[in-house]
Amino acid sequence: MNRNKSLLILILILLQNNFIYTQSIKEQIDSLLTGDFFQSTQIGIDFFDLTSNETLYTKNEKYLLRPASTLKILTTAASFLFLDNYSFQTSTYRTGGVEDSVCTGDIYLVGGLDPDFTSNDLDSLVSEIKNYGINEIKGNIYADVSIMDSLFWGEGWMWDDDPNPFAAYLSALNIDDNSINVIFEPGEIGKPALVKLSPETKYVEIINHSVTLEGDSNSLKINRDWINRNNIITVDGFISVNQKIDTVSFNVYDPAKYFMTLFLESLDKHGIKHKGKFDYKNLEEDSEEILTVERSIDSVIINTNKNSDNLSAEMLLRALGNEYYGKPSSAAKGKKLIDSLISICDFNLKSFRIADGSGLSFYNLVTPQLLNSILEYFYYEEPDMFVKLYNSLPISGYDGTLNNRMLNENSYRKVRAKTGTISGVSNLSGYMTNKNNHMIAFTIMIQNYVGSAQRARAIQDKICEIIYNSDLEIEK
Repeated sequence: MNRNKSLLILILILLQNNFIYTQSIKEQIDSLLTGDFFQSTQIGIDFFDLTSNETLYTKNEKYLLRPASTLKILTTAASFLFLDNYSFQTSTYRTGGVEDSVCTGDIYLVGGLDPDFTSNDLDSLVSEIKNYGINEIKGNIYADVSIMDSLFWGEGWMWDDDPNPFAAYLSALNIDDNSINVIFEPGEIGKPALVKLSPETKYVEIINHSVTLEGDSNSLKINRDWINRNNIITVDGFISVNQKIDTVSFNVYDPAKYFMTLFLESLDKHGIKHKGKFDYKNLEEDSEEILTVERSIDSVIINTNKNSDNLSAEMLLRALGNEYYGKPSSAAKGKKLIDSLISICDFNLKSFRIADGSGLSFYNLVTPQLLNSILEYFYYEEPDMFVKLYNSLPISGYDGTLNNRMLNENSYRKVRAKTGTISGVSNLSGYMTNKNNHMIAFTIMIQNYVGSAQRARAIQDKICEIIYNSDLEIEK
């Protein structure tokens, strides 16, 4: 009897300790959410201890909220799941023969949705054409962009996000993130600012009406004429003679044409003559391959998540569509694979709205519970892919979009999570370890606030710190 009584007392003590532990997390987080900020701002939270298989804290986890770039978790998770060993390819082909270094036929550039193709890749490709033995092209130069449809932006993207690089125009042929850098510095006093482009190209025109002045006053305005959808960069206002060299970036309208213009300019640079026209045409069946530049799916996913690259996410979505439904690929085809991922995690597709692959669309609606369930599914059911997904996420205080977060906290380098920010929205979703090395999946979605995301991010960081410092060993 005494032994049974002692056992009962021990059980009660353990239950009491567990209650105190649970209440401690709940009280700390609840206290954090009682300020004026949350009188008009929504928050949804889901923290799940993967090590002990227990829920740590939830609040409004079933609310439909805008994911912003945390939607990339769905896109990249689906890509890991359904695009095993996939690679993005940008290829060049020729028709006709090569006689005395002259290609008597046409040259084709075939787009394969590669979002990370650069000017350096292009130069390598043109060098290979020269190494192939071609010093002159008699025929035409064609771009084959048939792998995807002609929609150059995502559903629900904001028209006035143009000309920001994060709203890059979409294409089967992408180069330099479909953007251009404008490098500027003061000129001589009374003269215009010195402005140049990187990469240097005639595809973009500069109209410079700026003036360099003495003193420290600056009112320089640089923009692309995006309203009229052209590639004219205007430079107006005044720049101080003391201003240091600086750079601004803009997206470029019609990236396939941008790609081809840079290709033609690279041919000139490498001394390869060409007299034919440039146009769009599907690759002829009897064409011979010269070179294919390949990029692994893993490297694209890492860039997508670490740097929250919208172009990369959208190309992943279209790669999903192309792999399973053929060309022309589209966002609609790609979203069918995201739907499959949602179904695998036992959710009703009709409960959510997925509009794009990057989260830039304001039409997207998901729940913290959905995001967390995908993170949990990968941890428990797809351990090899979990490692890849985990390693693709930004590390707190170290890299990617979390480079400057949690620098002076115990959670420094303990959080691997995807950020998500659009107007009035700040989210954080991913994995973290606590001080007892428990692996935790979490999602924090904060929205419908006005102004800077700084306060929302500070709250996210504080919640992660509370969870990190909690003694989860008692949950075993």
